[in-house]
Amino acid sequence: MELKEDHIINIHNFLPHREPMLMADYILELTKEKVVTSFEILKDNVFVHNNKFAEAGLIENLAQTCSSILGQSFFENPEADTKVIGFITNIKKIEVFSLPVVGDKIISKASLISQYENICHIFCETFNKDELLIRGEINLFIQEVKS
Repeated sequence: MELKEDHIINIHNFLPHREPMLMADYILELTKEKVVTSFEILKDNVFVHNNKFAEAGLIENLAQTCSSILGQSFFENPEADTKVIGFITNIKKIEVFSLPVVGDKIISKASLISQYENICHIFCETFNKDELLIRGEINLFIQEVKS
């Protein structure tokens, strides 16, 4: 997938995560049912071991990608100081095929299967170029944190 600068969305607008736990850089496409993100694997990432991005990092990348679908409703007003918390409530199925290495830019795609209020079931996949790295189905729960 070619990155088009004019279509890139800063993921900070949709996720509460910050360094060192931010595992997605940009949202390339976002609708109410689908999201596509990009992430560059850097050598100082907490999930990089022996120059490879570990399975736990791939799963966290998928979860953050998926949560953008559900999280966008909390961040519709960019002026608001909204704080949310999210949880993986279930990993229904996960298959890891390969691990990316430092310097790779991975693309993650997620599609909403079902949603009930702040709980959703999502199918997701991550690619390095045309190579499928991981795919799975996860359930997420997101809620606003009241001050």
